[in-house]
Amino acid sequence: MLHSTERRKSAAERRPSTSYTPPVIPHLAGLEKPQAHTLNMDHCDILIMGTGLTESVLAAALSWQGVEVLHIDRNNYYGDSSSTMTIEQLKKWCHEVNQGKIPHFQDAQIYIPGGGSRISSKDYGIDLTPRLMFAQSDLLALLVQSRVYRYLEFQSLSNFHVFENDNFNKNVSNTSKEDIFTDQSLSLKTKRQLMKLLKFILADSQDESKQSVLAENAATPIAEFLEKNFHLETPQINELIYSIGLCPLSQTTAPDALARIRRFLTSFDVYGNFPVMMSKYGGPGEISQGFCRSAAVAGTTYKLNTSLVDYDPSSKVAKFSDGSAIKINEKLVISPSQIPRFLQSGYSEITSKLKLSYVTRMTTIVKRDCKEWMTDNEPAAVVVFPPKSLPTGNNESVQVIIQNGNSGICPDGQSVWYSQTCEQDLRRAKEDLESAYEKMEAALLRETSSNLDEVLDENDFVLSANGTPLVANSFKLGKSLQSFVPKEKLEIICKLGYVQSTFVNLDLSNQMFPTSENNVSLDTLRDAEDIVFTNMPSAEISYDGVVSDCRTLFTRITGSEDDFFDVDFEDEEFDEGQGSTSVSEAVKNGDILMKDHENAIEDSDSDDDRHGPFGTDSMEL
Repeated sequence: MLHSTERRKSAAERRPSTSYTPPVIPHLAGLEKPQAHTLNMDHCDILIMGTGLTESVLAAALSWQGVEVLHIDRNNYYGDSSSTMTIEQLKKWCHEVNQGKIPHFQDAQIYIPGGGSRISSKDYGIDLTPRLMFAQSDLLALLVQSRVYRYLEFQSLSNFHVFENDNFNKNVSNTSKEDIFTDQSLSLKTKRQLMKLLKFILADSQDESKQSVLAENAATPIAEFLEKNFHLETPQINELIYSIGLCPLSQTTAPDALARIRRFLTSFDVYGNFPVMMSKYGGPGEISQGFCRSAAVAGTTYKLNTSLVDYDPSSKVAKFSDGSAIKINEKLVISPSQIPRFLQSGYSEITSKLKLSYVTRMTTIVKRDCKEWMTDNEPAAVVVFPPKSLPTGNNESVQVIIQNGNSGICPDGQSVWYSQTCEQDLRRAKEDLESAYEKMEAALLRETSSNLDEVLDENDFVLSANGTPLVANSFKLGKSLQSFVPKEKLEIICKLGYVQSTFVNLDLSNQMFPTSENNVSLDTLRDAEDIVFTNMPSAEISYDGVVSDCRTLFTRITGSEDDFFDVDFEDEEFDEGQGSTSVSEAVKNGDILMKDHENAIEDSDSDDDRHGPFGTDSMEL
């Protein structure tokens, strides 16, 4: 069991309640002072198991409508499948995954060179399901509506890179949507076609001609659509689909991909000259804590290190691992990663008709701030590898979010590379992620490499008037560096790999249009209609689908979504004059919060050159 000193400061601790609410507020069990005693209550309306993002939003939505909620988690930290973890927490999590204790995760491997004895675990906040937030998104709108944004800090992200021809091109950086396609390297004909496409994408959704085109191409892959209707070439198509649209699949249909591209374009200038924001100190885990904070203020009771061990549907009495028992008046809402043993067969039965999809993730912490890929004062960037761009011949894209120390998730001078792919062949998926890492590593190092003797010989230099050697064959140098791989390697701090499964379709169709036939949250257990299961996080790199999931659950519990966060916060608890900040002010690039350097990791001293996780057969702990 982890000691309490290992826990990173929570969102509540970084932004104390007294800054935003009156002196007297409900006890925030588990947020500022985690409960260690038996539950001091005999009933509740709703029991929610798991403090993931969906469950946390739901808890807040219900609590603000006066519903009495008990929110528990089997872990001693918040976030569940959306957690932001320290290195020590990740090590324990990997061990539990490989013991089969955490459903929907498998093949978890972590590698720490030298055992990590010289790093502080709490200096890191690593997301299990990293996400980026478009300025034009329903979750951001909900953060504003619910006032939860006040517990968070946001930072802008405007750099998106696409890997082509063994090189990275930055196609979007501090530009307006009208300037995205004005690259001087493009021909006049290509520019005209791109502007024609831009006009089509931004046209009103009720435009009859647009509706007709989309209907005719409802099943047409987006690449085929762009080539046939707008005569675009592969480089522009790849940038549109995989960098701007962030489509995870090569066969994404035209309507879906165009909606994704529109999402990007319309997100410019909402809060600044950028389309995307990242929450500081962590992604979904940090936002989950924000909604838990809101729920606690509204009256939700929280308790960590607590599991459901039994439930009697007839008496509606639930029994917990701490020995307590309470009556559940309405529903039990259970995260798939925290399903108790006595419900696993029922969960398997109702999900047997659903398609299971996989997302393979690899997270690498390197000793390099990667500012080469970022705009000044921004701590993050996105890199995408379109299909067939890697030596492995990847069938699906590889998406990478890069964040450095200014994001608050790692020390200065380091960065975290979150890479993922929706390739369903898991062996190939791991190979693709390793290949993408190698290409990124080579791109960072080759320009600073001192091993140029492999590229140039003495005939490629001339002497200047003062005797200084100059490169004469610059063409040869430039051409060779494109494929030149230096002998040195990036220093790896930690490398983590795992596979997550989910019943959310890769195109999010069963989140956006849920039915009892395609979405687990709307299906019912036999003899236990009051038990509701949530969905695992999707493979989507953005937060799209999260609010839709929450509304689906809220509607099933209350019978209507009309009251979903229908709360008047214009009172003294959330008065604008009590230390609050606007969203625009929250989007900033502040200094990172320095952590202390206690609890250094004690681990194996072995240092395998293959530096797993996917280069090794077993987890190294």
